[in-house]
Amino acid sequence: MKTYVLAGGCFWCLDAVYRKMRGVTAVESGYTGGGYPNPDYYTVCNGTTGHAEAVTVTFDETVIPSEVILDVFFATHDPTTLNRQGYDVGTQYRSAMFYTDEQQRQEFVDAIGRAQEQWDDPIVTEVTRASTWYPAEDIHQDFYAKQPYNGYCQVIINPKLAKARKYYSQWLAA
Repeated sequence: MKTYVLAGGCFWCLDAVYRKMRGVTAVESGYTGGGYPNPDYYTVCNGTTGHAEAVTVTFDETVIPSEVILDVFFATHDPTTLNRQGYDVGTQYRSAMFYTDEQQRQEFVDAIGRAQEQWDDPIVTEVTRASTWYPAEDIHQDFYAKQPYNGYCQVIINPKLAKARKYYSQWLAA
């Protein structure tokens, strides 16, 4: 099993996409990359903690290649906007990849190189050493499945899921 820590805007989006992929064994929404101890949703949303909304994605590489996990990351958010994803604005919504070792850092750098071919503007995704992980509150775990008719889910997450289905259908669970 392998685990990546990825931030691509609101964690609800990445959580929803990765939970639908074959070979993904666990997804957890949380906060990382900041200096404030024990952050919660409200302190992170105020934009002063330095944390990003992120997910840990644990997957079985014998089922789904790490390259696919990373390519899906770049296909389902805009890595060219600094501290912003659509209507979500602030450093907590930045595009970031948090590595645990040099091999992971290189995988992330390679993924940025692959992804850049798909984007006209430069990718601004930060690649940073992983720091303390703080799980988000229960309401944020598997948010899409719990509230599929929520307006945010309908307007923001559904198009990302449609894009994942369009380009990565062979990797989606039945």
